[in-house]
Parts: sequence; C-alpha cells; structure tokens
Amino acid sequence: MSANQPAISDAEFRLFRDLIFRIAGISMSDAKKVLLVGRLTKRLKHYGLAGFGEYHRLVTSGSEPEELQLMVDLLTTNETYFFREEKHFDFLREVARRLPAGRQLDVWSAASSTGEEAYTICMTLADVMGVDGPWTVTGSDISQSVLRVAQAGHYSLEKARGLPPEYLRKYCLKGVRSQEGTFLIDRRLRAHTRFLQVNLNAALPEVGAFDVIFLRNVMIYFDPPTKRQVVGRLVRKLKPGGHFIVGHSETLNGVNEELRVLQPTIYRLP
Repeated sequence: MSANQPAISDAEFRLFRDLIFRIAGISMSDAKKVLLVGRLTKRLKHYGLAGFGEYHRLVTSGSEPEELQLMVDLLTTNETYFFREEKHFDFLREVARRLPAGRQLDVWSAASSTGEEAYTICMTLADVMGVDGPWTVTGSDISQSVLRVAQAGHYSLEKARGLPPEYLRKYCLKGVRSQEGTFLIDRRLRAHTRFLQVNLNAALPEVGAFDVIFLRNVMIYFDPPTKRQVVGRLVRKLKPGGHFIVGHSETLNGVNEELRVLQPTIYRLP
C-alpha cells in the first residue's frame, strides 16, 4: 500500500469480499485487495474514518443506503470500449440480415457498464436495419453511476478508440466550444435504447424477451454456482431460436444445458 492509503487487514478484506459476493455474486480473489483499497480509500477519507472496519460497519448499518450503492458501483465497474471483440458484432449483423422484412429485433446488453457495448449494438443494427428500423437495445448494470453515463451517451473522444471513423461521423455528434474533446451518441440511436438497473444475482425484473443477449466479460467474476444461476435467469428471457453471447475468455460448458453452441462464445436456444 502507498503511504497515502490506509492498510486493510485480511479479516477486513474478507468482510468486503463476502459482502460484494452476497450483493452481486462477484468473487473477489486476494489479488483484488489492492484494487479494493484503491477504490475505497477516498470514501474513508470522505467520512473521516480511521480504517476499513469502520467503513464496513457504516455501509452495512443500513443508515447510509446510498453509500452502500456507491461502494457497489466502485467495486463492480469494469473496463469497456466500443466494438470490443468485434466478431460478435459481425455475427449480430448476420442475425439482423436474416430477419424477415419488418420483423423487430430486440437485444439485451446485460452487463452494459457505461454503455459502449449497447451503443455498438445500436450502430451495428442501424447499419443493417436502418436508423429508424424495427430494433431495440436494452442495457443493464448493477451500478447506478455507470448507467447515468450510458443514458447520457456522452463520451470523451479518447473513448472513440475502436470506433470506425465512418460510424463516428454517421452516428455521433462531435462536441464544439465548451464540449470540445467529446462526442454524443446521435439521439436517433438513443431513442431505440433503455437502460435499467438490474442485479443479475437476484430475481430479474420484467425486462421483456430478447432475440440476442450479450453477457460478456462478467462471468469471470462469478463462481460456478453463481454462473449457473445467472445464466439460467437470463436464458428464460431469450426467445426460442435466440442467441446468447459471452466473452472470448468465457464458456458455457458445464454452465447451462439448454443452449447449443454455434461457435466458441456464441450459443443458440433451440
């Protein structure tokens, strides 16, 4: 730990590890101790607390529910970017092309973070089905703070890495004057989206039924029983014949028996 960061004992780390597992189903290894300290130290300073044990008592006391949500936000936010693992969007493009004319396509980005994945889906569908075509994109996350970013659709130009220049021109508005150095997702794309707070580790709200569900780069944080439970919940929201997509470092082998593998990381519900 740096001289400016309070130390955390093994017992205190276990308290937070167990808490985030109960809330979000996320398994934090000992290697995440440095990350936890780095992300929560400012909160200790904000409250003038001497150590992590005091902060744990604060967030579990029930007296500060907003602080508990903020802690969850800080510990569950992961890196994302536009057109990450691009072959999945090539596959989505083919799904859209095979649809009968006029048929609506509904897609769920189930761990959407700050929205880059959801808006990549939007751009892909707009490219195939038209910006005013019959398609919807739902994004969800457990973190309220990242959902606010996603709903706004307003990003630093640094976030445009991976975004094809023609899509940046076609589907985004570059900021000028006080907004210089940023870009905004076109409102016509944002009109097709909705962003919801969803805890995948709990009973799902009524979100509808989907042709394609993206659950990428989040299962690596779950233990095997939690993976089975989370995927089982999401599969029940998949339309017959629908597709389920996971990250390149993930597999549903031994996780779900209902889905059939089409190619690595891409599955189909018969």
